Amino acid sequence: MRLLLVEDDEQLGAGIRKALMRDGDHVDWLTDGAQALAAIRSENFELIILDLQLPGKDGMSVLQSMRREAINTPVLIMTARDTVDQRVFGLDSGADDYVVKPVELKELRSRVRALSRRSHGIAAPEVQLGELRINRANRQVWFRGVEVELNRREFVVLSEFVNKPGQVLARGQLEQALYGWDEGVESNALEVHIHHLRRKLERNLIKTVRGIGYRLDTDYES
Repeated sequence: MRLLLVEDDEQLGAGIRKALMRDGDHVDWLTDGAQALAAIRSENFELIILDLQLPGKDGMSVLQSMRREAINTPVLIMTARDTVDQRVFGLDSGADDYVVKPVELKELRSRVRALSRRSHGIAAPEVQLGELRINRANRQVWFRGVEVELNRREFVVLSEFVNKPGQVLARGQLEQALYGWDEGVESNALEVHIHHLRRKLERNLIKTVRGIGYRLDTDYES
């Protein structure tokens, strides 16, 4: 999952980014509200973690601009403003969840996972699709009842397919989930991850849709 973290505290931002990257997510990190809004308008993120007290443009203004422009990406507000009225105002302005600083990283990671599930219409952390079972909370995967070990990027690719079962995912869409601004993408990197998933799971589980991308097919024939 590709996330955008908007936080101007260098120490806190680095800690959050490191924790979420360990969960298998890719995290792009900005420290300026105006830059964040420009990125949100031009890039595709699955979730945004947004501080309210930011240089350039405050977080609440970023959120309100997003919702006015019908940008519906889930937003988790992170702020030191701990009053009921402020929390209600943030939620009524379009935030999907709210955490108060100082932030417990364990709770933040749990809320990010819960928001991701809700945004994809999935209530439980564990999903069963045919012979494939995946638990995104602890990054475990089973196929035909046997646990399969995946590296971080293989897990990200598989999660994207599970989030959108049966849909064709374009190459660019998958690459955006895998890589951010600070990482170069090798020309055949995605194909390598797909090849490894097919080898570890089932070669017909991920179908190539020529000229478009790939699709998870749980009704495959071995």
